[in-house]
Amino acid sequence: MSTSPLSAAAPQKAAFDARTRIAQIDILRGLVIVLMALDHVRDYFLGGPGMVGIGGNLLDPTTTTPALYATRWVTHLCAPTFVFLSGVSAYLQFVNGKTTPNLSRFLFTRGLWLIFLELTVLSFGWSFGLPYVLFMQVIWAIGWCMIALTVLVWLPRVAVLAIGVAITLGHNLLDPINAQDLTGLARTVWTFLHDGGPLFVGEQPVGLFAYPVLPWIGVAALGYGLGNVFTQTPAKRDLAVFLIGLGLLAAFLLLRFSMIYGDPAFPTGPEGAWRDWREQTSWGDALMVFLDVQKYPPSLQFTLVTLGVVFALWPLLSRLPEPVRSVLNTFGAAPFFFYVLHIYLIHVLAIAANAAVGNDVSGLFDYMINVFIAPEKLEGLGFALPWVYLAWVVVLALLYPLCRYWKGLKARRRDWWLSYL
Repeated sequence: MSTSPLSAAAPQKAAFDARTRIAQIDILRGLVIVLMALDHVRDYFLGGPGMVGIGGNLLDPTTTTPALYATRWVTHLCAPTFVFLSGVSAYLQFVNGKTTPNLSRFLFTRGLWLIFLELTVLSFGWSFGLPYVLFMQVIWAIGWCMIALTVLVWLPRVAVLAIGVAITLGHNLLDPINAQDLTGLARTVWTFLHDGGPLFVGEQPVGLFAYPVLPWIGVAALGYGLGNVFTQTPAKRDLAVFLIGLGLLAAFLLLRFSMIYGDPAFPTGPEGAWRDWREQTSWGDALMVFLDVQKYPPSLQFTLVTLGVVFALWPLLSRLPEPVRSVLNTFGAAPFFFYVLHIYLIHVLAIAANAAVGNDVSGLFDYMINVFIAPEKLEGLGFALPWVYLAWVVVLALLYPLCRYWKGLKARRRDWWLSYL
């Protein structure tokens, strides 16, 4: 009796029941959501010369401090984890019995929905002004990753894994193709796919491709391709994820020490000197530059070190104190709900806090335009780093009961629309 390729590629469902949520996935997702909130609170609350606004660079050893550097760097873990887990989630739905056509259709419609919300609800939330800048970042990238998975899920899992590996390993070979050297539609397409940067309509900038989609599709494909690791027993899963993490970190160290591939050099300073960790005058500066890998777009070395750290920490998630696990699990079970609310909440709190101390808050309206076009409107705003952390705690405290309610609602009901939120 013959079998179709799709049925032959199907995993053994008896070994795993995806109807039972893997607590560590929700805990991990909750952890990076909490870190993501810190990053966005920093965007709106951190004061000081050159500090307020998304455009500030807190990883430059000539201008930062260890505390500012750590605050920014740790949030690099967020986007790769979100995108990787989106691929894992798609695979687990397949394991749970969702047919390939249904899974493909769901990924396509949810991807379009996320892209639509990024261009409307979320872009306005970042700006608080009309017309607003189209701020295309992690939700945008996840949306396009889901659309790519719409096609990829028809392939065997190993083939998807191979595609993910090829994109992740190879996309830095495309770095010599610079969008600025192209014209017209070719420039826009390459900016969207690989380089990132502003979106123009004519001569007018109308948006920012903060997350060019091709490298992130590679990360989502890795998540789907490695999804079978997460269907193993807890002990085997912990060991496998941990060993993969160590392997990724070893690959990062090899590439970073050798500086042969996987991360473009960064021009800095008025003379555009190329920054190299080996040329720094102190161990502290060398360490900062060593870990300062390119996120926009995510280089191979960025992906290796961030996912390597996350995977190496995976076995510790189940060993966290129960109250911590419970809080992180709640946030992780309502990730998109949290995401939409936290953008608006942080923006409103930043306006309120600055107004309370007598600052001119007009720059916090049309915020994204001001960040890139009129940063002088943000001068005098913001607070010292300890106040940023206090605001972060306030944001989490306000969102926790709402996420707990939403998590309970999704557990009680199976309305189709809930899967889109």
